[in-house]
Amino acid sequence: MNAQVHANTLFVTSEGAHLRVRNGVLQVLAQERVQVHVPLHHLQAVALFGSATVSSEALRLCTEAGVAVTFLEPNGRLRARVDAPNSGNVLLRRQQFRIADDRAASLAIARSFVAGKLNNARNILLHTARDAPEGSLARAFLREAAEDVRIRILGAASSETADELRGQEGLGTRAYFRAFRHIIRAAAFQMEARTRRPPRDPLNAMLSFSYALLLNDCVAALTTAGLDPSVGFFHRDRPGRPGLALDLMEEFRPVIADRAVLALINRRQVGEDDFEEAPGGGVLLTREGRKAVIEGFHARRQEELIHPLLRQRARLGEFPFIQARLLARTIRGDLPAYPPAVVR
Repeated sequence: MNAQVHANTLFVTSEGAHLRVRNGVLQVLAQERVQVHVPLHHLQAVALFGSATVSSEALRLCTEAGVAVTFLEPNGRLRARVDAPNSGNVLLRRQQFRIADDRAASLAIARSFVAGKLNNARNILLHTARDAPEGSLARAFLREAAEDVRIRILGAASSETADELRGQEGLGTRAYFRAFRHIIRAAAFQMEARTRRPPRDPLNAMLSFSYALLLNDCVAALTTAGLDPSVGFFHRDRPGRPGLALDLMEEFRPVIADRAVLALINRRQVGEDDFEEAPGGGVLLTREGRKAVIEGFHARRQEELIHPLLRQRARLGEFPFIQARLLARTIRGDLPAYPPAVVR
């Protein structure tokens, strides 16, 4: 299958596929055959990977219907996004920009993003340690890594500058990823360190791809809440970089993307045949590998948890949208501080 629909998003992963519209129905063509039919009103977004293309008429109708169209590289990195004009409150966005220009105010929100990420990472380590055999090296190492991350959480909370905060976040993240060798059971998916652009091994390739999927969700969530995904508080302005979406994404990396990747590996739903070498020594997912990660990512997003603030059950895929609205309330001044979604 060259295209899949998950959670009202159409993923087109086949190289050379083309998206067109006929009588209000989107069609995915590959090898001169229609592979998928999807009524436009069933969709919220379309994601095109690699060399997949879209007709101008399909693009126009998607934007008119409020269906965002994203163009991604084969590894999932965002190239471009076409959406309807932002209809959010201009006063909200102006306040967002004011906070971004205020070092103290932006640092306060950035601390919350980092706290959410590191607490969620620590919870994964503690949960895995409890499942490890009593007295085993794995249990000891995981508990030691969790303690290291706890120290970085405290350091992040007391950081007085953005650079100090980034330092604590980086140290905590490295401690977390070092523990992966005691979480992952398959030898072929071990990694020395987190690498990007290009990823140097299969695990890094899966992480990068799943983060790209998650980033797309966070851009959509912030846009829906009326915020500008480009102007962040932790990730500062850079041309073409959705800084605020990267900020929001931090707390969800461990609980959505990482958990999805770890489950795929430990359940043997991906194998060495799902990867290929890229020019420059990198590793990329094959088309079948991308399909497997998309399915695993979607399955994780469908799982329900109790939202820590709302105390209501919600699908994990809804959490970025809930958090984007809480962030908007924080920016307006309705909340004294941004409450990250820390899950158990």
